[in-house]
Amino acid sequence: MQTTNGDTEISQPEMDHSREEQLRESRKNAIRCARVADEYKCKDVVVLDMSTVTPIVDFFVLGTGITPRQMRAAADESDRVLEQTGNGRIGMEGRDSNVWVLNDYGDIVLHLFSSEAREMYNLEGLWADAKLVDWKTEEAE
Repeated sequence: MQTTNGDTEISQPEMDHSREEQLRESRKNAIRCARVADEYKCKDVVVLDMSTVTPIVDFFVLGTGITPRQMRAAADESDRVLEQTGNGRIGMEGRDSNVWVLNDYGDIVLHLFSSEAREMYNLEGLWADAKLVDWKTEEAE
């Protein structure tokens, strides 16, 4: 259906289906990031489903690194993996930090912390209403 200005109008069921598909893809990519963090030996990796608690982002991936080099390597590999799915990084913070590396993929934000920073910022507590995703058993492919 076209509107008077020539734009195509999308029905609510079509928008809902599109949003559901986007969330499925975002979830798969968040799981991919979590698995990369785990492969790079980050500790206490969690995926938070943020889609019902904020309109800003769909998923947070959190992990604790032992060294800044390890956190940067895991963040770089997450970039590589997500670029292969067509979901490139749009922002980055903390690249030179020893305590927190953040990669923003739009619908997913990867947070890799030192143990002290993770405890101090306590994103799991701040976003306690977010549901945990079982990234270890759920399919990402």
